[in-house]
Amino acid sequence: MAKNEELDPETAALIQWCTEVEGFLVAAGASLDEAQGYIEEEAEWFTDQFYEGLTPEQAAKASMNDQ
Repeated sequence: MAKNEELDPETAALIQWCTEVEGFLVAAGASLDEAQGYIEEEAEWFTDQFYEGLTPEQAAKASMNDQ
């Protein structure tokens, strides 16, 4: 994506939400790289959770319980 292109508000909100999920995963013991990689690998699942209205903390906990 070019630097001068702006994200639509919905995409920006999803990215911010994922960043918050990442923080909860790190707080639970994952490294930053592990958390980022996991979110990338499970992007579709996390996107679904975002649209279902889960908080970042709820999504992080749910993802840890599914492992």
